[in-house]
Amino acid sequence: TSSDILHNFVTMVMGLIIGILVAIHGFHRRTPQPVFKSLLIQRIQKLSISFKNVVFAQIKISAINTLLFILFAFILLPLWGVHLPFAKTLTILTFMFGLIPILGNLLSNTLTFIAALTISLGLAGAALLYLVLVHKLEYFINAKIIGHKINANAWEILLAMLVFESIFGLGGLIAAPIFYAYLKLELKDAGLI
Repeated sequence: TSSDILHNFVTMVMGLIIGILVAIHGFHRRTPQPVFKSLLIQRIQKLSISFKNVVFAQIKISAINTLLFILFAFILLPLWGVHLPFAKTLTILTFMFGLIPILGNLLSNTLTFIAALTISLGLAGAALLYLVLVHKLEYFINAKIIGHKINANAWEILLAMLVFESIFGLGGLIAAPIFYAYLKLELKDAGLI
């Protein structure tokens, strides 16, 4: 329902804000800390590292997505003699929405489809086909970029995304790379991998 979508979006934005605040916070204290507090700070630092790695990877992913949109809107369509309405605005929105994992790509694809639909149903179909192919390709590109940033294979990220999505839904799909990166850091520090 629309209330579930809104709730998930607000929760995601709040998580993003908290993640940014934790990532920029300095945890370097010279005074001795109680054991629990010290261990908690260590875990928060690892989560912060995981968050930073995934966010910087997401910026690269968004840039690639934007370049693919530019290829479609400013090179391929003009070759067919078609001008996509609001192409410049859609380029900016594609990058901005691309910073939101998974959901952002769906939002920018929807806007592109609607803009193409204003011209013709055939163009909307062609745009949809292009966007679906790009979207599927990006699952592998995303897994490769994020995997490189967190020292994981692409298949590990894809598997984590599938497992988290099946357990937690869309929110799990979006959060999977961050939590998987955190889990790998914990396991590595414990000497288990």
